[in-house]
Amino acid sequence: MGARRLGREIALQLLYSRDYAIGEASSIMEMVFDEAEPGTAAGRAFSDELVRGVLEHREAIDSKISEKSKNWTISRMAKVDLNILRLAVFELLYRDDIPKNVTINEAIEVAKKFGTEESPAFINGILDEVASALPDKG
Repeated sequence: MGARRLGREIALQLLYSRDYAIGEASSIMEMVFDEAEPGTAAGRAFSDELVRGVLEHREAIDSKISEKSKNWTISRMAKVDLNILRLAVFELLYRDDIPKNVTINEAIEVAKKFGTEESPAFINGILDEVASALPDKG
């Protein structure tokens, strides 16, 4: 697994845990990294960037998700799906170094691992809407 994929997965677990106040973020991160592959310093750094970015821009991110989701309010979304969306929308809005299609594909792969059977299609639909409204990166 690549460092960024691992970072995304860990960031998801941290945000999910934070939603339910399950332990301290630092202890959760240590537990997840203890179970991860060796040599994950880059994944740890990327995870930290993602979590901090989502928390800093959460209002704008949630607004964008709400704007682009049809028939779903933030409060009705599964927490796993919502946090995958938050991470991906953060990347789409604030990380010019990551191509839009990479962000969307990574979010779908994380959704396949952590979400329900319907999660990948749900996430893809919303992220496609968000990405199509943004200028091309470059």
